[in-house]
Amino acid sequence: MPSFNPTVTATMSKWAADLRFEHLSKEAVYQAKRFLLDSVGCALGGYQQHDVAIALEVLREIAGHGSATVIGSGEKADIVSAALANALMIRCMDYNDIYWKQDPSHPSDIFPAALACCERVGSNGRELIVGLVLGHEFEQRFCEAAFPGIRERGWHHATLTAFVSPLVAGRALHLSAEQIQHAIGISATRHCTLGAVTAGKLTMMKNTVDPMATQSGVLAALLAEKGYTGPEHVIDGKEGLMHCFGPEWMLNALTEGLGESWRITQCGMKAFPTEALTHTPISAVLAIVKENDLKPVDIAQVHIRTTARGADILSDPSKYDPRTKETADHSLPYVVAAAIADRQVTALQFTPAKINDATIRAQLNKIVVVADPEIEKVFPALQRVVVKITTTRGQSFEKQLDFPKGDPRNPLSDQEIEEKFAALADPVMSRSAQSKVRDAVWHLEKLDSVSALMNLLRADRKVAAAD
Repeated sequence: MPSFNPTVTATMSKWAADLRFEHLSKEAVYQAKRFLLDSVGCALGGYQQHDVAIALEVLREIAGHGSATVIGSGEKADIVSAALANALMIRCMDYNDIYWKQDPSHPSDIFPAALACCERVGSNGRELIVGLVLGHEFEQRFCEAAFPGIRERGWHHATLTAFVSPLVAGRALHLSAEQIQHAIGISATRHCTLGAVTAGKLTMMKNTVDPMATQSGVLAALLAEKGYTGPEHVIDGKEGLMHCFGPEWMLNALTEGLGESWRITQCGMKAFPTEALTHTPISAVLAIVKENDLKPVDIAQVHIRTTARGADILSDPSKYDPRTKETADHSLPYVVAAAIADRQVTALQFTPAKINDATIRAQLNKIVVVADPEIEKVFPALQRVVVKITTTRGQSFEKQLDFPKGDPRNPLSDQEIEEKFAALADPVMSRSAQSKVRDAVWHLEKLDSVSALMNLLRADRKVAAAD
């Protein structure tokens, strides 16, 4: 096998290979458990969705038998297929975690790589925690490294996930640093994702590209384990990430201060199953509506000042006429209309019946979204929004928020995470089964087998997939 070269991936791979549970801070371990409970709740909610039902049907046809557990069904599959299935479940409702610096990302999309690979080698809960923390560490660092972010250049952040998932999978499989470096090269060179998946009218692929990037990392790790090689210069060499995705990268963001603090403690969770930049506007609108007891018929206009992304990506013409869940949960006008009509934004607001609900649709043209240059200046440090609601009687109510519920500066409490988990799991899992999952996650460092946790994630109520 070729010699181990001192590239950026070499530094990352060695650190990942050497990382041990004892190196982690107590806060990092605690946050890993919080994010895991949030994520398996999202997965159980995802198990009920139509796109997941389609994917599971296909995987039952093509997947091989293996040691990894598929959430919900409890079926066993090869680790590549299980990683894809479980990642899609976590991701498909757009309800899992969120980190946004130069680029956005959902680091828990990578959790299934750690879960599947830990099952394959028979690891315990401590090893799983290492994998969870590791994925957040590098996924979030990649979000900080590009100026501007690759999303601003027309590429989707799943491109970055393809660099991180092989690190997580490789560490969970106990690969050497050299093997992990090759796994990065294998996965990253063949998995660049076009931004078209989140532009205009959205499809099921919006929530599938990141799970596919996680799948790519697991496959790459298996290949590297057997001696397959990949480019070591995939980030900083000729025709690598920097070369192809210029102009400016701060590569020190990928490796500087590793182990001194933990990025997982800086990641946010979602209080709403919608695109991240809709959360602050939703929070502001709900506050005004509830504080002033405004009914849909009372409202003449909702004027929203937000980021350029909020005005462009989330409020283009297709977002004023959403017909699918994927477009609706990325439509700022729709989620605000739902907040006005129903005084909540939950999974219930994204059924076909709700998306076509006359009361909600009557609010859409009342909503005006504009990009504010002053707000853009403070993004992403602040996700500021200014909402002004004008009533039919000529009254005006205005509210400014700088970040939403779920942001690390206003985090979900453990109780709120448990309540979110229960709301998502209730249709497919009994309360007694839920209690066992919660107990296993909160005491994850004492768990002897990751497979024991995965076996608890079997639905014990019949699932009715969403249309």
